[in-house]
Amino acid sequence: MSTEPNSPPSLQGQLAILGEAVPLELDCGARLGPFNMGYQTYGTLNAARSNAVLICHALTGDQHVASENPVTHKPGWWTLLVGPGLPIDTDRYFVICSNVLGGCMGTTGPRDIDPATGKAYGLTFPVITIGDMVRAQAMLLDHLGIEKLFCAIGGSMGGMQVLQWASAYPERVFAAVPIACAARHSAQNIAFHEVGRQAIMADPDWCAGDYLAQGRNPRAGLAVARMAAHITYLSEQALHRKFGRNLQDRPRIAYGFEAEFQVESYLRHQGSTFVDRFDANSYLYITRAMDYFDLAEAHGGSLAAAFEGTRTRFCIASFTSDWLFPTSENRKIVHALNAVAANVSFVEIDSDKGHDAFLLDEPEFHATLTGFLSAAWDARQRTA
Repeated sequence: MSTEPNSPPSLQGQLAILGEAVPLELDCGARLGPFNMGYQTYGTLNAARSNAVLICHALTGDQHVASENPVTHKPGWWTLLVGPGLPIDTDRYFVICSNVLGGCMGTTGPRDIDPATGKAYGLTFPVITIGDMVRAQAMLLDHLGIEKLFCAIGGSMGGMQVLQWASAYPERVFAAVPIACAARHSAQNIAFHEVGRQAIMADPDWCAGDYLAQGRNPRAGLAVARMAAHITYLSEQALHRKFGRNLQDRPRIAYGFEAEFQVESYLRHQGSTFVDRFDANSYLYITRAMDYFDLAEAHGGSLAAAFEGTRTRFCIASFTSDWLFPTSENRKIVHALNAVAANVSFVEIDSDKGHDAFLLDEPEFHATLTGFLSAAWDARQRTA
C-alpha cells in the first residue's frame, strides 16, 4: 500500500515518507508502505544524538505538542511542560512528537488516498494496534538517524505507547515515563469506546465509512462520541466545581431539551469543536487500537515477562481522581517492574481534576517529572 497526504503540509509540520524499501508489517497481517508520518521537533539534536525525547500523544492529540495547532490555532497541548526551561527542557532535549499511525494530521490513516482506488481508504484501511504505532515511530527515528532515545514519555494512550516502546525496544529507551495509563484496556474502557463508535456508525452521514467519497461527514455522531469520552476524562469533583447544577444563560428551567445546564452547553461545545479537527474513521481505528492493547497477553499472560531484563529507568505517575486509568492499574505496572528488579519510581498525585490532570497545571506532577528527568540525564551522562 502507499498513500499521499490528504491534508496540506502546513497541517503536518514536518513530513517523513517511510517504508519505501521495507514496508511496515502490521499486526493484522497487512503491509503498509510507503506511508507518511507527520511530526514536529523542538530543540536541537546534540552531536552525540543522545538527547532525543519522544513524546507520545493521547487518543485525540497530535504532533503539535508545543506549538500552535494549525487547525484550531490554539497553543500546543503540552506547553505547560515542553519548552525552554520547562520540565521537558528544549534547551537540553531534542523533542519529537509524531501523529500516530491511523491519525488525521499528516500520518497515513483512513482518510488518506488509496492509490489502488484513487479514493480515501475509509474502512479498507488495515486495522492497527499500539504495537503498529510504535513500530512506525521506530521507523521515524531510524529516518532521523536516532538510534536511542533518552526518554519516551506520554499520558493515556501515549502511556500505552511508552510501555510498548520499553517492552519492544528496551535497548533503545534509556528512560520511560508512562503517565495515567494501563498495561491493558479494561472492559469498562472498551465499553465507553464502543458507545462512541456506535454513535458514529449510527449517523446517516457515516455512509459505512465512505463519507468522504460522498461529500458527507458524520459530524453529529462524532460529536456525541467526543462528548461521551470527554466525561471520562474529568472527575465528578471537577465537574461539580466547574458547573454544579448551574443553568446556562437563563434564570430558571425552561422545561425543554435545549442545553439548559452549563455542563450540557460545555459538552456540546466540546463535541462541535472536535469535529472540525478530527476524522470520524480515525476515531474508530484509534479507539480500537487502544481496545486491543494488552501487553501481558503477548508475553504468555505475564506482564513482568514483558520487561524481563530491562535496563530502562521508569517513572510511573497516576492521579487520585482518575477513574479512567485508576492508580490500581498503574500499580500493576509498578509491581511487574519490581518483579524483574527494574529501576522504577512511582508517584500518585493528589488531584481532583480526573484523567486530564496530566495535561493541566499540577505542580507536584511537574516537579516529579523535572526531578526524574534531571536524575536520569545525570545518570545517562555518567554512562555515556
